[in-house]
Parts: sequence; structure tokens; C-alpha cells
Amino acid sequence: MRLVVVGASLAGLRAARAARGAGHDGELVVVGAERHPPYTRPPLSKELLAGVQEADACAFPCDDLDVTWRLGEPATGLDLAAREVVLEGGERIGFDRLVIATGCRAREWTGPGAGLDGVHTIRDLDDALALRAALTAEPAPRLAVVGAGFVGCEVAASARALGLDVTLVDVAPLPMPALGPLLGEHCARMHRERGVDLRLGAGIVALRGDGRVEAVELEDGTRIEADVVVVALGAIPNTEWLAGSGLELDPGVVCDAHLAAAGAPGVYAAGDVASWPHPLAGGARIRVEHWTNAAEQGTVAGRHAVAGDDAERAPYVAVPSFWSDQYDAKIQAIGLPRLAERVEVVERTPEGDRFVAVGERDGRVVAALAVNGARRLPWYRRRVADGVALDALREELAGDPKALGAPAPQEAVR
Repeated sequence: MRLVVVGASLAGLRAARAARGAGHDGELVVVGAERHPPYTRPPLSKELLAGVQEADACAFPCDDLDVTWRLGEPATGLDLAAREVVLEGGERIGFDRLVIATGCRAREWTGPGAGLDGVHTIRDLDDALALRAALTAEPAPRLAVVGAGFVGCEVAASARALGLDVTLVDVAPLPMPALGPLLGEHCARMHRERGVDLRLGAGIVALRGDGRVEAVELEDGTRIEADVVVVALGAIPNTEWLAGSGLELDPGVVCDAHLAAAGAPGVYAAGDVASWPHPLAGGARIRVEHWTNAAEQGTVAGRHAVAGDDAERAPYVAVPSFWSDQYDAKIQAIGLPRLAERVEVVERTPEGDRFVAVGERDGRVVAALAVNGARRLPWYRRRVADGVALDALREELAGDPKALGAPAPQEAVR
């Protein structure tokens, strides 16, 4: 049996390792659009960008893996009837089982000024190296970051570590809006205290310059002078190559609870490109663009892909988890913060530099958010998975000697 994995990043690598670990001794081909062997992405906007880590330190160890690598050869089509993956240039690779792990790409600026020199996105290793070169050029450039999500905030923090003047712009009223106002307010305060010029609730109308970017123009006519602009407006699933294949896309690959692609026997998806039903969302499909999910789903998809047709496959119900390192803060979230109707601080040190909050919906805990509370998050992840009631969680915390400390009763932020 030949297993083909399309996507040579974290989810694809984990799928290949899991397949071998599950006893697959047949042919295993990994197709990757990038020329680089698999590497980890979180350092790209942090340690690598700030110059404290080099590219080779990002590489995953994979020399021991018995795989045929097809790197730098993007997949451009999928023929389900013939069970073949089409590569750029027209070559076709047949498969018996397939794992799709093509991830996402950065959303680019398409308005006025698109295509100016000095405008960057950051998604892959080459992006990060090009941006680092731009930020360390002489004289020191002025940086504008468009988009205050995870990546935008991390780039801003890394650039401040390099001593650059940084402006962070977003149409949302607070940074990292996906995590709600509590984390957003904390993040805004943290960036302001370190010298970032925050322009929030501000829409962008254009990038200005003559051949090279010179400024970002806001809706109110304000002009932010900048020598380098980073566009951090989110990501788009890499599914264009699947158009016309017959797979259901919405916008990722629609899967069942076992990560099997809908209506396509022997085809699985994992990581940023997979959309699957999750019990935390009441069985609605979700898609998660974070490291932990890619690692865990890749392992499950690889194992399921090589299991026998009559094998039992457990549904993928892992609680999503996320993190972001900015300055001296580790910001983490588990569960689905966007579903929370109310957020309540449940643990906090007297100094206020470490805290945990929970998101509640219909009396149940659906998320936990933490700043510098990494040791507490596994405990919360289990409670979110169990669907614990908020009142029951409060009772547990009252007798937990490992808790950071109790905030004022019923302290809530939404």
C-alpha cells in the first residue's frame, strides 16, 4: 500500500511518523511545496525574527524517517477517480491512501499599494529570513504592522526587541480579538508599556510609496510613515489545488469526526486545512490554525490512514490549545474562546502578573485563558474536555493548593 502525504510541515511530518509507528512498511511519499525539509513555524515571528535563533534550529529531525521526499514540488491537482496527486509540471503520483496537510498561506494586502517593495507577510521560513534582513538593515527602519492578531503582535514584540520604532494597526478595538477583551486589554497595555504605537479601531485604505513603501494611510486620512510594512491579516487554507476534485471544501477540507474527508474513502486531512465536527462546538465543524492542533491531528490522520478498513477509529475530540510569546509573557488559551458568553478571572497572583480566566457558555466552561500560567493549563484542559460546570470549577479551585490565588468574587469581564 502506498501512502501519500501532501504537505511537508508539522501535520504532514507527524502523519508520516504516525503511519510508520502504526506498522506501515509500504511506500510513503511526502510532497511539499517548499524546498526546505519540515521545520517548526512558531519561532519565525519570534526567536528567528529577533535574531536569537538561526534557521537550522527550526528544522525538525527527520533523517531517520523512511520516506520519499518530493520537496519544492507543489501539488496542483487531485484526481480521486484515478487516485492520483498531480504535481506542478504534470507528473502524477498514485496513492492507495492520502493525507492532506497543505496548511495555510498568509493573506496578502490587495488594496492600493499592493506590490510595493518593503511590504512583507510572514508565513514560511523564507518570509521570516527576508523580513529579518529588512528589519536589521541600516539605517534602522520604521516598522508598521497591519493586523494585531497573534502574528502581528509577535512581530511587533520582536521588532521592539531589536530597538525599532513600531506602529501596530488594527480595525478591531483591541489586539488579539479572537481571545476576547480580557486578553486584548492586557496585550494592549503590554505593548504600550514597551513603546509600541497602537492605532486600534483604525481601518487601512492604502499603502503609499513610489516603488517602495513609504507610509500606511488610515481611513481618517492619518499617514503613518514606515520603511517596512508587515501585513498580518490572517491566513487562507491552501485548498485551491483541490478545486474540481470532488472533495467538499468549506473553506478547509470537510471531514468527519475521524478526520476522514467527506465522501472520499481512504482520504484524510489534518492541521490548518482540516474542518471537522467538535463536541465543544455542539458538533458544528471548526478549523484550527495552531501548532498543537496540527501536531495532534497529523498523528491521528496518519494512524487512521494506514489502519485496516475494519479497524476502529476513535473520533478526534482533543481540546484546542494556543499560545503566543510576547516580551516576557506567555499568553495561552484552550478550548473555544469565541463561544464564551462571559469571561471570569478565577486565579490571579497578588501582583497581577499571572492570571487565569475561564470562558463560560450555558453554565459550562468552554475555554480558559492564561498569562504566565502554563503549569495550570493542563488542569483546565481536562475540565474543558469534561464540560465541567463553572460553579463546580469554582468549588475545585477553592480547595486547590496549586492555584495562583483567588481574585475578587464574581470578577467578570464580559
